[in-house]
Parts: sequence; structure tokens; C-alpha cells
Amino acid sequence: MTNFGKTALLISGLCLLVSVSVGCSEQKVTELKAEEQGDAEAQPNSGVMYDEGDAVARGGAAAVKRLRKAAEQGDAEAQVDLGLAYGDGEGVEEDDAEAVEWYRKAAEQGNAEAQVALGEAYGDGEGVEEDDAEAVEWYLKATEQGDAEAQFNLGLAYGDGTGVEQDFVLAHMWWSLARAQGHEMAGETLDILVRFMTEEQIAEAQRKEGEWQEAH
Repeated sequence: MTNFGKTALLISGLCLLVSVSVGCSEQKVTELKAEEQGDAEAQPNSGVMYDEGDAVARGGAAAVKRLRKAAEQGDAEAQVDLGLAYGDGEGVEEDDAEAVEWYRKAAEQGNAEAQVALGEAYGDGEGVEEDDAEAVEWYLKATEQGDAEAQFNLGLAYGDGTGVEQDFVLAHMWWSLARAQGHEMAGETLDILVRFMTEEQIAEAQRKEGEWQEAH
């Protein structure tokens, strides 16, 4: 399931907690579900993005061959791009397990993009056995480099208690950090989440956010 689908499920779950009269937008839930079903025009650019991917799509097998050569020489950017090529079936037969292997090589070199991709693979059980706790660990590594998508994914994890204990304060913190970097979906989910939080919880989330920013 993509992050669009996870967000729709989270919002739907929040709506069950209280009456829709508090302002939980059914239209927003519907829009997010539509995005999950593949409305490409409605989907904002979210998740791992890669410039080389366009070249792979255009160059096919030849582009993958060039990527593989660089990846085998230890180039982390090439490794994550090759993983994305396998994950999307661009220029090569789709192979989620092979994608995970290349993500892991780049992630272990500290590549934040690969760490997010590997976390999402664990979260979705694509190419590897599903392990939500392991997904969270990789997201945390990427957040140490300030990766907004990792921050958003951690917000999702804490928002619905996937791989961690549910904690709206931490969900708020991570989504707020991601929003500050321009992550639109984080801003939208945060706007909904605060309707289910007390003033004390929001203040605590803001305090934690400030502490995180000072430490990084």
C-alpha cells in the first residue's frame, strides 16, 4: 500500500474516534483513496524520487547497464537508482527482492533516499518479509539526515501505531517537521490530527519538535 493509501486509512480511523462534525473531511478521505487507486494527476510527488529514473525509462536496458556498472563499484546513488529501476520494472524485469538488495547496499552507506525506500519495502512487505518495526528503524536513520519523507512516514507510523506504540504527540512532531520542509501531505494530515489532540498534547509536540531541531 502506498503512503496515500496509508494516509487515507489513518484519516478514516481518526474519523471513527469522534463525530464528523468536528471537521474531519470526508472529501479528503475520498481524495486520498482515489490517489491510492492510481489517479496519477491527483498524486503529488511523494516518496523516493530520482533523476536517473527518467534516464532509465528513456534508455531502457542500456541505461540499466550503465547504472549497474556504477552500482557494482559502490556508488550509492547508482545503487538506489538501480533498486528503483527493479522496483518499477524500468529497463529491467520488475524484481522487488533485487530492488531491496540494492536499496540495502546504498542504505548501509548512509544514503537517506535508500533508507526510506528500504523502510517502505519492509513496511509494505515488498521484496522482503513485512516488518513494521524494521521499517521504523530505517526511517529513523533517514531522519537523522533531515529527510522529509522519512519524517512523514514516521508520522504515519506513530499516528496509527504501526511498528511503534501509537503516539499522537510524536506523530504531530514528525509531521510538523516534514511540513516545515514543504511536504504537502504532512501538512494536510497534521491539520486533521490536531482536531483530535488536546492543547497540552499539541504543546508537548511543539516542545519535542523544538528539542529535535536544536539537536540537529
